[in-house]
Amino acid sequence: MADQELSDEKRPGDGKGLSFPTSIGTSDADKIRLLGQDLAADLMGRVGFGELAFWLVAGHRPTPAQVRVFEAVLVALADHGFTPTAIAARVTYQSAPESLQGALAAGLLGGGSRFLGVTEDSGRFLAATLAELTDAPTDDAGWDEVALGAVTRARAERRLVPGLGHPVHKVRDPRTPVLIALAEQEGLRGPHLRLFEAIGRVHPQVLGRTLPLNGAGVCGAALADLGLPPELLRGFALLARAAGLLGHLAEERRTGVGMEIYRTVDRNARYVPPDSADPASPAPS
Repeated sequence: MADQELSDEKRPGDGKGLSFPTSIGTSDADKIRLLGQDLAADLMGRVGFGELAFWLVAGHRPTPAQVRVFEAVLVALADHGFTPTAIAARVTYQSAPESLQGALAAGLLGGGSRFLGVTEDSGRFLAATLAELTDAPTDDAGWDEVALGAVTRARAERRLVPGLGHPVHKVRDPRTPVLIALAEQEGLRGPHLRLFEAIGRVHPQVLGRTLPLNGAGVCGAALADLGLPPELLRGFALLARAAGLLGHLAEERRTGVGMEIYRTVDRNARYVPPDSADPASPAPS
């Protein structure tokens, strides 16, 4: 009854007086427009998915050099074995095989400060350090000085330097030198990568030990050098890992590893009575 009393000017859904601008895409009965292009005529079969993903975020079409580095980053981040994100996706799929989207989401939700999120954390750390500079260094010695100051400040503030260390690759992450070399070949080894490399050279002076520059960190540096916003870099890590997780779920349908993980944990679970001295335990009556 209330809806019937609305005037034409106030009736929701008619679009009068409303405007929702977007430069991404729209469609009508005959065409789909995406990034100012005709999706069917201009993009399908002509533009790769990596190129399109870059274009959607950056707002401009990437060069072939940018596409090569960007897609190398996506490949580097697609999978890293039985990480917590992959295990979460597999176990969720066994619990709800009718919900593929739920299993994918479970894996993606685990992308944080220890897995995948390091890509963004590194990009942000490097960008913040560079923002403090009046002029960028012109040689390795200059970059080392900037890096030393950044690592020293982080140590004094009891903050970790994102991108240093890896739970598996203790000496060298095999992805790191390859991505740096690709960026160099394409003329895209910019200030973020140079600062990241300098951190790799100088951090032992501050930390007293040598840690590898991890692949997620170098990916963050490379993406930032491509001009992509540091605040969105985790999104690219999740984009890449979605493909890896889908691969895990396809394999899960064949092998059922997730169910075996559940059974192994369940068979080896050990009940521990609540500690009566635990302050969180209710006081005895």
